[in-house]
Amino acid sequence: MGEIVGAFAMSHVLGSPVGLEEQAERVFVGMKELGRRLREAQPTLLVMVTSDHLNNFKLDQPMPFAIGTADAYTPYGDMGLPTEQIRGDAAFSTGFAMFASDRGFKLSKPARLRPDHGVMIPLGIVDPKRELPIVLLYVNTVYTPAPTPQESWRLGELLREYIAEHCKADERVALLAGGGLSHWLGVPEEGRVNEAWDRWFIDKLGTGQGAELAQLSNDQILLDAGNGGLEVNAWITLAGTIPGATGECLFYEAIPAWASGMAGMAFQVR
Repeated sequence: MGEIVGAFAMSHVLGSPVGLEEQAERVFVGMKELGRRLREAQPTLLVMVTSDHLNNFKLDQPMPFAIGTADAYTPYGDMGLPTEQIRGDAAFSTGFAMFASDRGFKLSKPARLRPDHGVMIPLGIVDPKRELPIVLLYVNTVYTPAPTPQESWRLGELLREYIAEHCKADERVALLAGGGLSHWLGVPEEGRVNEAWDRWFIDKLGTGQGAELAQLSNDQILLDAGNGGLEVNAWITLAGTIPGATGECLFYEAIPAWASGMAGMAFQVR
């Protein structure tokens, strides 16, 4: 059986530090600490739970939940990010997709993926030397209806079962959820950040109450955290993989100039 050796979550955007140098520095320091802790766990595989930004998926071909099934990916290169290939793990990904399907959970398997900043910014922080194979697990909240917190939690449960029952005995898996927290994009409220909601959400996760967050509705999240805030469903997927685990907030900054509540968390899994 495989082992989950680390679980982390972080916002997956970065902006210019000009004019907010102190806040930006606290974010950068927190991100680097998150990366240090992930590497310290000595994983052999990194499962990234994230969202795409319509660079790979189309609104007329909904894939609310999807998984990359290649052994290598060429990044999309948005935001000026590197486009050198990153390693995948086709055996894990195809096996998990089949495992989920057998239990009534559909994971789409797009033929070609080019990871955008939702993958590449967190990956650049936690694995700058590209030493780990990556499993790309998408919770695509740009769709209507979007994946729900309940469905996202279930995906996490299935991921936990798969790692425990079907991974190699020496497989050491680190989990990293990306996205969030509260933000509004492409709407009149763009630039708004709901710091009170963000801190409430972080506290729930930090005290092991992820199952309570799984009972939220997308309508509630949209109202309190914005359309971009639906990305927290990736964090809820992570919580479903480590139910009851407590966590530490490594950083939080409300940064309207970056149109996001910026946060990072590390969870106690052992």
